[in-house]
Amino acid sequence: MLFDWDGTLLNSYRADAYAYRRMFRALGIGWTLQDLERHYTPDWYQVFRAAGLPRARWEEANRLWRRFYRQRRPQLLPGARRVLRRLAGFYVLGLVTSGDRRRVQRQLRGFALGRLFEACVFHEDSPARKPHPGPLRVALQRLRLAPATCAYVGDAPEDVEMARRAGLRVIGVLGPYPTHQRLKAACPDALLDSIEELPGVISALQEARTRVERVGGRHRDRTGNLRVANAALSQLS
Repeated sequence: MLFDWDGTLLNSYRADAYAYRRMFRALGIGWTLQDLERHYTPDWYQVFRAAGLPRARWEEANRLWRRFYRQRRPQLLPGARRVLRRLAGFYVLGLVTSGDRRRVQRQLRGFALGRLFEACVFHEDSPARKPHPGPLRVALQRLRLAPATCAYVGDAPEDVEMARRAGLRVIGVLGPYPTHQRLKAACPDALLDSIEELPGVISALQEARTRVERVGGRHRDRTGNLRVANAALSQLS
């Protein structure tokens, strides 16, 4: 099971928005929070384009964003740690994020979550950006898993498109970012009000599928568990 980071596990929108507004102000661009909400996408270069920022200033903008972001300390979303620890006992977990390696690794260490993920794919690991399937394909290659055995959990419509293009089932989570309506319109295979619902939904889907297939006490490893859950998710689409 593969996860997005910002907005799915980390409650980072306020920190992200703060950094964007301070960055744009320093660059002389009069963007408001409403402008950011209207144009927000996980690919920040698309945000730069929407704001009319010349490409020659993108690296300067990146440095400013990182500086202002460090002034904030976003926390995990409620239940995120508990959900990950519970699922790690049954599934192979991976992280696929648009965030840069240095920042996200620092946060993973701070929350003592790094060891739960058997593969992490960061912004630097793929030349392609969401919704291109490249980042997910990197994760699948590192984990030596087939798309049909995996699901991706994210909070943005770009997450849904990326997962579908990579051949994965996708579970949407309504998080803190201004993506709710677009996420719903993207029609993920399942849509959760919070990450806390994920274990219960997966368990219910597995139980339903198990009853249908009458697998009884047949042994399944962690990859097999997710294959059953994916088969159950297919009933929702």
